[in-house]
Amino acid sequence: MDVRRGVIREFSSGTYRAAVQLDGSAGNLGDVPVSRGIAAAEVVAGRWCAVVIFDPGTADDAMVVGVY
Repeated sequence: MDVRRGVIREFSSGTYRAAVQLDGSAGNLGDVPVSRGIAAAEVVAGRWCAVVIFDPGTADDAMVVGVY
């Protein structure tokens, strides 16, 4: 398990999923689940976020667990 910093690029409140650009990465992770413990109003494009990557070999196996 790995915790990385990223930036929210897009968020869908209907699916509670986001596109996230990890710090130091040129591309985005798309369709990343966002913790339901985070209010939808807080998940806006441009905000920093904490992303847990459960399997470091598979960056798509991730979840946004916080925004700041």
